Amino acid sequence: MSTPIRVLTREDVLKALTMQEAVALMRTAFTELSLSRVTAPQRLSVEMPEQEGRFLLMPIHMSAVGQFGLKLVSLFTKNPDRGLPYIHAVMLLLDGNDGRPLALMDAEHLTALRTGAATALATDLLARRNSSALMVFGAGAQARFQVEGVCAVRPIHRVVVYDPHPERAARLIRELPASTDCELIVARSPRAAAEVDIICTATTSRSPVFEDADIRPGTHINGIGAYRHDMCEIPPATLAHALILVDSRSSALEEAGDIIQAIRAGQLSPSQIQGELGEIVSGKKPGRTSDDQITVFKSVGNASQDLVAAQRILVNAEKLGLGAVLKL
Repeated sequence: MSTPIRVLTREDVLKALTMQEAVALMRTAFTELSLSRVTAPQRLSVEMPEQEGRFLLMPIHMSAVGQFGLKLVSLFTKNPDRGLPYIHAVMLLLDGNDGRPLALMDAEHLTALRTGAATALATDLLARRNSSALMVFGAGAQARFQVEGVCAVRPIHRVVVYDPHPERAARLIRELPASTDCELIVARSPRAAAEVDIICTATTSRSPVFEDADIRPGTHINGIGAYRHDMCEIPPATLAHALILVDSRSSALEEAGDIIQAIRAGQLSPSQIQGELGEIVSGKKPGRTSDDQITVFKSVGNASQDLVAAQRILVNAEKLGLGAVLKL
């Protein structure tokens, strides 16, 4: 007997899930993760050094969702020079009761959307309520959703974008939705970080993208890059005197280059990680305790975020008649 499966393009994915819905879903994902009710083995990474590429496999099961999934992500350094995205990704969603494949969807935009929603949740929990200026480091695929997410939870009036390639920053600003009703600026220097309330780092940098001296009291930082040992976006000195929250403590200590390098340098202790974001959501751990406190959400991503988002995308897509239904 053939099995129907819904195939969803990136356009379908964006039509099927709003940022507001995604932020609400992240509350569930992070809470379930911190309660150890998620089966998410450490992602498998396969290196292809001759092609300057790698691919990641991320299986995930969450009983609260009733489905399980597998995300495959490929990352090829030379792709932007070829006119191709740095990241390609697909998500396979399966029924948790009988294992039937239910949907195959573009996961490049799924990943960017759920990451932006995770940033939004962390910002809502940790950033000062009157924060109005945002700076984004990096102008790649994640950047647009970082801006959209933060703007969904704080009254942002000014967005500053810095990228070592100014033309990329300018292109991002041109491509931001018209609904981003605020002043948009291409920064000439990373030192513009001294003039904002919230920072999002979305790069593959191997060294800090800003100086600790430029971070003013009360700043909130979302670090979503540096998912490997050799990557680093946030200075160790900043981490040393910040309130640090992570998506998963075990994953952060295993994969987050910023944290790993700071620990190896003796500038940070694992005990200085305040907790997981899910513990803030559930009220088990406190968040910001003063307006002068520097707060950091360091994320390496977790497939639980993908699963809750993919499940809602499928439900909404079926209601809206999005995608093509194929029989395997």
